[in-house]
Amino acid sequence: MLLVVAADEGVKPQTREHLAICSLLGIPAGVVALTKADLVAPDLLELAHLEVEELLAGTPFAGAPIFSVSSRTGQGIEELKAHLAGLAERWAVVLDPDRPARLPIDRAFLLKGLGTVVTGTLISGAVRPGDALELLPGGKAVRVRSVQVHGDARHEAVAGERTSLQVTGVELGELARGMQLATPGAFAPSNRLLARFTLLPDAPAAIRGLVPVRLHLYASEVLGRLRPVAGREIVPGETAAVEIRLGAPVVAVRGDRYVVRRPSPQATFGGGEILDPRWRRRPARELPDALSALSADRERALLFWVADAGEIGVGEEELARRLGTRPGPVAAALARLAADGRLLEVPGGQGHGRLWIAPAAYRRVGERARQVLTDYFAKDRLARGVPKAEALRRILPGRASRLADVYLGWLAAHRVITVTGDQVDLPGRESALTGEESGLARTVVERLERGGLEPPSPADLAAELGAKREILEGVVRYLIDRGRLVRLAGGQIVAAAALDKLRGDLLASGWERFSVPQFKDRFGLTRKWAIPLLEHLDSKGATRRIGDERMVVRG
Repeated sequence: MLLVVAADEGVKPQTREHLAICSLLGIPAGVVALTKADLVAPDLLELAHLEVEELLAGTPFAGAPIFSVSSRTGQGIEELKAHLAGLAERWAVVLDPDRPARLPIDRAFLLKGLGTVVTGTLISGAVRPGDALELLPGGKAVRVRSVQVHGDARHEAVAGERTSLQVTGVELGELARGMQLATPGAFAPSNRLLARFTLLPDAPAAIRGLVPVRLHLYASEVLGRLRPVAGREIVPGETAAVEIRLGAPVVAVRGDRYVVRRPSPQATFGGGEILDPRWRRRPARELPDALSALSADRERALLFWVADAGEIGVGEEELARRLGTRPGPVAAALARLAADGRLLEVPGGQGHGRLWIAPAAYRRVGERARQVLTDYFAKDRLARGVPKAEALRRILPGRASRLADVYLGWLAAHRVITVTGDQVDLPGRESALTGEESGLARTVVERLERGGLEPPSPADLAAELGAKREILEGVVRYLIDRGRLVRLAGGQIVAAAALDKLRGDLLASGWERFSVPQFKDRFGLTRKWAIPLLEHLDSKGATRRIGDERMVVRG
């Protein structure tokens, strides 16, 4: 930071505001140029020097060197240049090859013969001629034709450099200050942010509830509202977590610095650092853990975001967008957490890549599965199991259903459930029939087997045996599930043994083809029973319909 104060005017309100903004933006070091030193007497120059020292006291720049300079005489200019060069070398940004390109646009214009040109400071990554970029918000595809840095043509511009790009694929009217050009898919706009916020000590009042603000984030300037998280009050000079809701989306990542000003009258009153660029409101009971995790290091933030995704999981691409980096390093960090047992890696299913899930999400699914099956069997004790589709709908609602195979495999492997065909059951669940019901079941099977191909109906059986109808119906369902009885297309119930005997009699009849009347006569059946029995034989492949006749299928 180079803070300029005129020796003949001293510290002005704008000087104080600029210094406050530099503090809020986290600038690590600075120097002061006390200009027009040749226009004031030595004692006034000393007073100006003392005033600047007092201004810097209590700020991150306390003790910064102050150079008395004059552009007319050249006094102190060379010393100031040397010190600035030293600061630049000491605090030079180390280029991070894992960060995608990101250029906030501060100007856009047309140049005759060249077309659309945008300028800005490249804040991460690198840009080369021919690169494909994405215009955000909006997502429009843009291609770079040429690159300049300070007016010089370059084969590459890197982070930290003032950059000018000649672009195609976008009209000038589609560009605006504050938009960003970025590596495609690497960033996502958002209009709700969680941030660490410092209210300046000279702010006129504490912050309570929603406060109108003008957010400044790189070149963007967006109106919105700021509120302390958890409804607490923020007093001047205090730092706390805030939620910022914006009237238009911005491109932000964790760690971005920002400043907020009052819309009217315009004045800077605070700023800080983005903690979560994709924040969502949550119950008060969850806030302490959320704020603790998001205020900590990157590992804690990753663990929180994975846990926050719940049962649907989250991919490294989404997490990389929040951090402003590429997916590769994020995937490596997640893999280390998974190796320590703190996360679980699963295939995404249905064309999606791998996902990461918190162990707590798996446990919740297991608890829900036990409860769903327990409730189901409490209502129908005699059920063979829960149909798989119905079980999944209850256990994995919403988008988590795309991970059905993953969760079913895990639940079965941990003996939470058993899966047999299209039925889901609780492990070790024995027959739900009581001793009385077991005796009734044996009697029903025996009675229907004696009834042959025209057995009594369940209602007739209930009257004959003196059994409660609902109990008898449950026993019949149980016997059908286990293959002892068969329900025909017409709704009639027949013993499976009677159908096996019918199949054997047809094979022994010597018939190749037969008609319905022949079938009725041979087995002494009415049409009410003959047609459903023939349809059952057709469905099982024992007979095949040819016109008005059936062919006996042998072998």
